[in-house]
Amino acid sequence: MGFPTKRLNNGVEMPVLGLGIYLMENLNEMKQAVESALKAGYRSLDTAQMYGNEALLGETLQTCGMARKELFLTSKVDNGNQGYENTLTSFSESLKKLKTDYLDLFLIHWPGQQKARLLDTWRAMEKLYQDGLVRAIGVCNCEPQHLEWILEKAQIIPAINQVEHHPLFQDEALALWCREKGIQMEAWAPLIRGSFDLPGLKEIAEKYNKSPAQIILRWNIQKDYIVIPKSIHPNRILENADLFDFSLEEKDIAVLDQMNQGQRTSFDPRTFDF
Repeated sequence: MGFPTKRLNNGVEMPVLGLGIYLMENLNEMKQAVESALKAGYRSLDTAQMYGNEALLGETLQTCGMARKELFLTSKVDNGNQGYENTLTSFSESLKKLKTDYLDLFLIHWPGQQKARLLDTWRAMEKLYQDGLVRAIGVCNCEPQHLEWILEKAQIIPAINQVEHHPLFQDEALALWCREKGIQMEAWAPLIRGSFDLPGLKEIAEKYNKSPAQIILRWNIQKDYIVIPKSIHPNRILENADLFDFSLEEKDIAVLDQMNQGQRTSFDPRTFDF
């Protein structure tokens, strides 16, 4: 794989940088983004049932010239597909759409407030893992309460918790809790949806001769997060990959740490349910 990797709690190696496939809604857009990413060294591609574009990604990968074993494919079970049987059925549909016989990572997209449903869904995730259909399983947007529900009954500890994480929203207590349990953190919206007007960021970017986006992504990685920035623009995809020839000094990391405002860009999983 082209980028450095993190070893998950079951030994699977996952690239620290991937491409988010959210909002790619036509084949030309998908092909442009994915082909640009693969040329730039990306191997990890993150989609979801909810995005409605698994079939577009599957079609794109048929003509990309990359062997399946070279890729790291992630998808997520939609909220409406949770529950034991629904999860198994929807996973099979995802495989068909993606034109593959396994996934590298399968995640629960949203925990919700229904403990029994979440546990049934996790039991299905474990079944998929035990059957060799997915190399690692995990969750998204889970707070300690949700994870405690899962861990009460789990045979397999989640490998990943994919959450919102960026300079304006940092939940260090959650990250510490997960790391103590061996759960790797992964950041969605690591670039704050393109909001770079942050005090001190421009100066740090100039110091390292990097863009603000590169500084924020590098900060995420040095905070021990896997990152999956989304872009359809080849130049941005290439720029986002140029992260591995420098490291931020501790004083610069501290500047970004101090930007935390507890400001989410989306719903609060502690209270919101779909």
